[in-house]
Amino acid sequence: MHKPFLTLATLAASALCMPAWADLALATSKNCMACHATDKKLVGPAYKDVAAKYAGDKTAADKLAIKIQKGGAGVWGPVPMPANTQVSDAEAKKLAAWVLTIK
Repeated sequence: MHKPFLTLATLAASALCMPAWADLALATSKNCMACHATDKKLVGPAYKDVAAKYAGDKTAADKLAIKIQKGGAGVWGPVPMPANTQVSDAEAKKLAAWVLTIK
């Protein structure tokens, strides 16, 4: 009798964890992971730090999508982020939304 509830609870918990991995494949395919990691600074900031910085900013996803495509400088230190022209508008929005879910 408790087994169906336990299975349902396990599935619900798994669904809550899914956003953290939802677009890791896209980030990897677009070479984002060459300079970024989810949990530690590499060349660029950790995605969890980006998410924390922009928490509560309703315009963050749009801002980050633009930075993903056009690059940026000065926000996270002296190393500029190059433009990523191989990333489409839809992919940039998807990546930005994903980054903002990382804790």
